[in-house]
Amino acid sequence: MARCESLHLDTPAGHNRCMGHAGKVTQRQEARRMRAASRTLVEIADELGVSKSSVSVWVRDVSFAPRPRNRGQQSHRPHPFKVAREADKSRAASEARDSIGSLSNRDLFVAGVALYAGEGAKTDNRVVLFTNSDCRMVELFLRWLRTFFEIDESRLRLRLALHEGCDLEAAKLFWSSATGIPLAQFTKPTRPKPTDGRARTKHPHGCVAVVYSSATIHRSVVALCDALLTWETAFRDSSAGRAIDC
Repeated sequence: MARCESLHLDTPAGHNRCMGHAGKVTQRQEARRMRAASRTLVEIADELGVSKSSVSVWVRDVSFAPRPRNRGQQSHRPHPFKVAREADKSRAASEARDSIGSLSNRDLFVAGVALYAGEGAKTDNRVVLFTNSDCRMVELFLRWLRTFFEIDESRLRLRLALHEGCDLEAAKLFWSSATGIPLAQFTKPTRPKPTDGRARTKHPHGCVAVVYSSATIHRSVVALCDALLTWETAFRDSSAGRAIDC
């Protein structure tokens, strides 16, 4: 009591000073107990109402084992915008499937012509050449080619382009299964190198070019593409819509 009396206990300042020291001792002990129970410095500082640096000094010699975190469950509900977006995507996909339905032979014929007009080679007069990395596009093209043209399967060739680091053998097996073209009819694969030293998009199965050598079929395919792209007059005269000048 002598020390406290010397600090004038009848004054607020003296009272706080004496009680503050005792409080710090109590906080230090509590901080050490909490640290031993694997509480973080931030948690301890927030609960005791002190600075993180003070807690760090108090508990620096206390053994600390971090608590395991449960990363298997989401800590919060999905954002309403994300939920709405996913619902809209699901709705659009369902409507698209209903709109497309099953393709008739004519539907497949026109779809194949449009596909080749956009993605096929039209300048080489000797070969029908279709290049893509999307397996579905390649499968649709081959179904169209095999359905509407007389082709010799043994003359089909497949040229694979695959970035470094991707599994070549797995890619070859993938494309052979998807296209029905035997591995023996694959030409030598290439390993493209990006001009800036980085491959921004690496398709795990690469990009393929399906090649069929036939000047006659190539002329027919190019003529069909031209016919499809000269629909302007018929479309303008129909009630389906109005042609737009390019």
